[in-house]
Amino acid sequence: MSTHDLYTTAPDEQVWQVPASGAARFSWDYDDGRERLLALYQKGKDKQWDGNKRIDWSLEVDPTDPLGTPDEALTLYGTPHWAKMTERDRGELRKHYTSWQFSQFLHGEQGAMVCAARIVESVPDLDAKFYSATQTMDEARHAEIYGRFLHEKVGMLYPINDNLQGLLGDTLRDSRWDMPYLGMQVLIEGLALAAFGMIRDTTTKPLPKQILAYVMQDEARHVAFGRMALRDYYKELSDAERREREEFVIEGCYLMRDRLSGVEVLENFGIGKQEAQELSEHSEYLQLFRKLLFSRIVPCVKDIGLWGERLQKAYVDMGVFELGDSSLDLLMAQDEEIAEQLDRDRFEAEERARVTEVADAIAQGSAD
Repeated sequence: MSTHDLYTTAPDEQVWQVPASGAARFSWDYDDGRERLLALYQKGKDKQWDGNKRIDWSLEVDPTDPLGTPDEALTLYGTPHWAKMTERDRGELRKHYTSWQFSQFLHGEQGAMVCAARIVESVPDLDAKFYSATQTMDEARHAEIYGRFLHEKVGMLYPINDNLQGLLGDTLRDSRWDMPYLGMQVLIEGLALAAFGMIRDTTTKPLPKQILAYVMQDEARHVAFGRMALRDYYKELSDAERREREEFVIEGCYLMRDRLSGVEVLENFGIGKQEAQELSEHSEYLQLFRKLLFSRIVPCVKDIGLWGERLQKAYVDMGVFELGDSSLDLLMAQDEEIAEQLDRDRFEAEERARVTEVADAIAQGSAD
């Protein structure tokens, strides 16, 4: 079935064109480069994987409950709207929310792929070009996987959220070579990692857990790449240039906090936009989710040297200032370990199945 047929609302245009500005930069310096970045590049090469083989696509998914997460996470839970719903309606609501979430993941991954390609083109250093090339492949794999999950297991897609599209467009239109790093690697990837992690840690379904854990293993490297590159570069900026980047971060953070709440889902269930926004605003789950969204962004922003007074005040206003002291290295190490443990569990299960199969064959042969 065509992707176009699966959209809840058809996108305004099938191809979104973003006018690009800035320069393509070639480097004739083929020296080794920065040791830390080349080590990350090597890891990027070593950790390439095939989504068709590493993920068990034979696992069944119930479209009316794709994630198995508690219904308390749904914005309508506990409201008069929820009380009026039949079980079939509630199953359809779960399907829509999963479709909305994973559709935004899918569109964001395509954006990340384009931004990584832009970094290859525009970043002046060859070591950064090398790593960005591996990331471009990673993001292509992620888009492929999320697209397959939505097509084959959920059977529904949502268009890209207007505000996510706006932030992505602002990131791509900026001619400064560091902005795809800042907009994508720090803000959008940081947001995505927090969202992926929250679902990964609460889903009871093995297929989405595999998908999210393996994608997060890649994304941990991408955020590390952005930190390395921007930390070095931002030390060289003037105060005025640094303030410009901080204003971009502030605007992007408010946008993501206030506008990425799934209002589109509620509208598809006949709830007016204003009421949908109010329900989302007062949802206890979404309030917690909004705060957790910044668990990866705030410490990264602080780490790369964007920590001016106005930015700090914005984070105090959002209630996330204290997250600046979180350890990104610890979070990324946990992401790596969860993915590797899933691999170990799967390989052990396959080995047990093979041993049982051999034992059964021997027993059958003896009986014959």
